[in-house]
Amino acid sequence: MADALEREAEAFARLLTQEQGKPLAEARGEVGASVAALRYHAGLRLEDRVLVETSEERIVEQRYPLGVVAAIVPWNFPLLLLVLKLAPALAAGNCVIAKPAPTTPLTALKFGELTADLLPPGVFQTLGDGGSLGSFLTAHPGIAHVSFTGSTATGRKVMASAAGTLKRFTLELGGNDAAIVLDDADIAAIAPRLFEGAMSNAGQVCLGIKRIYAPRSRIDALCDALADLARQAVVGSGLDEGVTLCPVQNAAQHARLADLLEESRRLGRVLTGGTLLPGPGWFVPPTVIRDLPEEARLVREEQFGPVIPVLAYDSVEEAVARANASEYGLGASVWSGDVERALSVASGIESGLVWVNRVFSLPFEVPIGGAKQSGIGRHQGLAGMEEFTQARIVNAALHSA
Repeated sequence: MADALEREAEAFARLLTQEQGKPLAEARGEVGASVAALRYHAGLRLEDRVLVETSEERIVEQRYPLGVVAAIVPWNFPLLLLVLKLAPALAAGNCVIAKPAPTTPLTALKFGELTADLLPPGVFQTLGDGGSLGSFLTAHPGIAHVSFTGSTATGRKVMASAAGTLKRFTLELGGNDAAIVLDDADIAAIAPRLFEGAMSNAGQVCLGIKRIYAPRSRIDALCDALADLARQAVVGSGLDEGVTLCPVQNAAQHARLADLLEESRRLGRVLTGGTLLPGPGWFVPPTVIRDLPEEARLVREEQFGPVIPVLAYDSVEEAVARANASEYGLGASVWSGDVERALSVASGIESGLVWVNRVFSLPFEVPIGGAKQSGIGRHQGLAGMEEFTQARIVNAALHSA
């Protein structure tokens, strides 16, 4: 499957840009990551694990496949997130029915077509819909596991629907990832990485930076640097040469961002952007806003767009407490010139993943999962593959009955 996708990489990248919107360079990166994910999972094996072995007994943990997996995929990374569900589920011995988002079905359907002759019939199916199929799949008694990535609100519905048959599920849900900048950080060095963390894929990244906390003594310098980067961004069609910021993917998200911007203009100070761009397309300019109160929606909610609030703090303890005062706990990051100090701060953040002086580092072998209302279950690595299996304990006496 990896080889087949690699041969068609450019066609997939162009289709991905056309249906999702991201710049072609980012689409090529997503296709390349999908190829790498397929190759990684092709090398995984779930071996029996001996728990107890004596002269009298042997107790072994085995793993066996669950059956049919429903993989429900969002619209921000429609190929990579499909592959990150499909590959471990297939490698563990399951069949998969993939349901792409209604606004981004084409890449998934093309991938299903590409791989149709590589697997026995029915092992991998892709089903496009207008938004009505998800609840049918999650409740269906023939589905043994639901792997869902999407909003926390929809995740609650998936969880409730799966309860009828007590089917297994993994949920990767929303986040409101805080970046905490410490007072010894090199502002000039970290500003481009913070900007990338907030604006990549037009801010439509589950683990993207959603709010930045900076020391009051450094916030002016950081805001100036971020605003300069925003002014240098090139907004346009993802197929155009040199474009660095694409439109948001759909009308509903565009309208939601318009509401968030309207409130933010009243409550905070817009440094750049802040108003929707005229003309066709769901374009939102890269926007940097400072001095919002903590109760502002842009601070409390997941914006999922190229709009970043920068907030001042007076003590590190205060910054950590404000970062933790959220129903979400998907990811976070700490930025400092002193790595050991940053690691200490990271250890106080209530989140499934905390980066130090980096963002978007997601090695396939490292399992991750959300805390609080950001998800249930693990993704990636052997632990992620085990989510698609049932544990079986074989407990044997080593003497004849």
